[in-house]
Amino acid sequence: MSSKLLTGVRVLDLTNVLAGPFAGYQLALLGADVIKVETPDTGDLARQLGADTALNQRGMGTSFLAQNAGKRSLSLNLKSEGGKAIFRRLVASADVVLENFRPGVMDRLGLGYDALREVRDDLIYCAISGFGQSGPLASAPAYDQIIQGRSGVMSVTGDAHSAPLRVGYPVCDTIGGITAAFAIASALVRRQRDGVGGFIDVSMLDSAIVTMGWIVSNQLIAGRSPIPMGNDNFTASPSGTFRTKEGLLNIAANKQEQFETLCRLLGAPELVSDPRFAEREARKLNRAALTEAIEAHLAAHDAQWWETRLNDAGVPAGQVLDISQALAQPQVSHRELTMTLPINDPERDSITVTRSGFQVDGAPQSVEHGPPTLGQHSDEILLDAGFTMDEIALWHKNGTI
Repeated sequence: MSSKLLTGVRVLDLTNVLAGPFAGYQLALLGADVIKVETPDTGDLARQLGADTALNQRGMGTSFLAQNAGKRSLSLNLKSEGGKAIFRRLVASADVVLENFRPGVMDRLGLGYDALREVRDDLIYCAISGFGQSGPLASAPAYDQIIQGRSGVMSVTGDAHSAPLRVGYPVCDTIGGITAAFAIASALVRRQRDGVGGFIDVSMLDSAIVTMGWIVSNQLIAGRSPIPMGNDNFTASPSGTFRTKEGLLNIAANKQEQFETLCRLLGAPELVSDPRFAEREARKLNRAALTEAIEAHLAAHDAQWWETRLNDAGVPAGQVLDISQALAQPQVSHRELTMTLPINDPERDSITVTRSGFQVDGAPQSVEHGPPTLGQHSDEILLDAGFTMDEIALWHKNGTI
């Protein structure tokens, strides 16, 4: 049985930078044929972004490499009449169109959902934008930083001294991409059942707020505004980050029995009967004093030693790692979370990138090749669509592709 859940699905991916390309990458990992439609000469802006300047200059920046493996690239000028005609031909054989332009851009090009539905009436069209296709902010520009601020994410990140604080990676872009991939997969199921396509409107703002369910429900239902608590878990104590002899350790002793086991392992059984810590709500009110007492005992050993000892006893604990350490974990290797792929680049033969965060039938999801160079598959895609080499040569000459 094939583990490729989306084999046979074709996606026209017109997206740039992160949210859209990340959505397209998730679909490619699941086996979809994702055709990345890029502007001639420049392509996806992410081709110029990343920590390796040389790769940026070659249009293969690490930011681009991170979420475009397995896709095919077609360079196409959608502002030209020839480019529009080519795109409409491709839509006829596509299942999904994915774009993350500002609302209205595709309509002005004559390539919006209503226009493309005339080409294929069961088309699934997914538009990702900062604020959605309607509402007072619909036309406002939006990047991850803007959405982090407007969603409230920054207000609850950091502590009383550092908040509001930006999450250390483009979390709202990524959430928007995952939301889009989930919605597209769901729409494909409906189309198989009912034979209809649809228009999917993904708002990064909506997507980010939805993920803060507990915090939002405290506001909406309990009328309690959240406060930034840094590395502490607002639902329980002791649940947060603690200093050890060497290294930081996350402990989540959220249950009473876990707290009692923790105190026993620390050699501090008196904490269990201390009225400041005896019950869950009391521990939350006296969090600072409890943290001080726990860290005094944790100072006897390093984080790795405590992690093993606590986990073996059923108390959830884990070291705080940097990115290099996180990727080097045996657990990550066991799950085959990264894969090495061939790449068409004059300076290197391959790159290593991450897969999806799940397996199917015990197998990690993968693609066969690395991210494409700009327009790498243009001729191949157009020939498959029924165009002739003479037509393709003319389009190369006049800048249509």
